[in-house]
Amino acid sequence: MVKDTVLRGEKVIIRSIQENDLPILWRLIYGKENPEWKKWDAPYIPLEKKEYETYKSETLNKLRVANQNEVEPRLIIETDGKIIGTVSYYWEHRPSNWLEVGIGIYNPIYWSGGYGTEALKLWIDYLFGELPLVRVGLATWSGNKRMIRVAEKIGMQLEGRLRKCRLYNGKYYDSIRMGILKEEWEDNYKF
Repeated sequence: MVKDTVLRGEKVIIRSIQENDLPILWRLIYGKENPEWKKWDAPYIPLEKKEYETYKSETLNKLRVANQNEVEPRLIIETDGKIIGTVSYYWEHRPSNWLEVGIGIYNPIYWSGGYGTEALKLWIDYLFGELPLVRVGLATWSGNKRMIRVAEKIGMQLEGRLRKCRLYNGKYYDSIRMGILKEEWEDNYKF
């Protein structure tokens, strides 16, 4: 891996994924049957388990491609030297600079402790600084109250609610779209 991005906060460090991180990431993502994190991260889309070698090969290929981008699309979240999750982005529509972010904290021990909030702040601040963005968006579902609270804490606003379009455990939930404009970030939430 060529890139070496490091973003430091008080609780977390966000950094580039290295090849020696892959066994840990694979265990966090695929190591358990029905992992707890998946109940909150789009649980209406089944997690298709990958064997480690397949995961490693695919991820190394993605990292090679990422090295050609101006900003790596996925980084590790670490606390006290321990990998606890990832942050990511994807282009919803590149020509208009429409970018969406994601975050996953895989170990429930680190939920509701401010780790995700700080990681998302660092990530959005970095993206606004590195890319020609006017807005950063985030999509979740109404069943993930923690994610909605994190987005609100960092200044994101509800921009859209698609009612009853996510079916999970026999119950319908809304799809939630949240976002923040660069000027809002710079005026109120940049740290």
